[in-house]
Amino acid sequence: MSRHDSLARDRALTPVAGALLLAITVVLAGITATALVTGVGETDLSVPATTAVGCSADADANRLSLTHRGGDALDPSSLRVRVRVAGDLLAHQPPVPFFAARGFRSGPTGPFNRGWAGEWTTGTTASVTLAGTNTHLDASQRVRVRLWADGSLVADCETRA
Repeated sequence: MSRHDSLARDRALTPVAGALLLAITVVLAGITATALVTGVGETDLSVPATTAVGCSADADANRLSLTHRGGDALDPSSLRVRVRVAGDLLAHQPPVPFFAARGFRSGPTGPFNRGWAGEWTTGTTASVTLAGTNTHLDASQRVRVRLWADGSLVADCETRA
C-alpha cells in the first residue's frame, strides 16, 4: 500500500469520527435538557440547603407560608419552587414571583408577589393560596416545599397542613 493510499484512507475516516462526536454531543445535550425540564434530581439531598426556611400550611385557608429563618438572602426572581402534598407534586407549581397564576389565587404575599422589591431576607414571610384547580390541603397531609435559586437547592422544609 502506498503512502498516498494510507493518507486517503485516514482522511476518509475524519468525517465519520466528526459525525460520531457530533451525535454523542447532541444525545448528551438532549439528556441534560430533559433532566432540567422534568425536574430529575429534585430528590437529590446531597446538596445542602444554604437558607433556613420554615414552612406552615393552613388547611382551612388552603394557604402555604414560608418564612426566611436565616442564611443567604434570596432574589425572588431567581427562585424555582416545588411543592409536594402527600408526596405528589402539585398540578400547578407557583411561578414566583407572580401576581396571578394558574392553580393559585391572586395576590401571593411577600417576596412571592411580583410587586416585591428587593431580596427575601431573614424574618420575612411569603405565602401562596392554592386555588380549587390545584389541590385542597387536608389537615392530615404532609407538605414539602423545596426552593432552588439559580439551579441550586437553597431550602427544603416540611410541615403538616
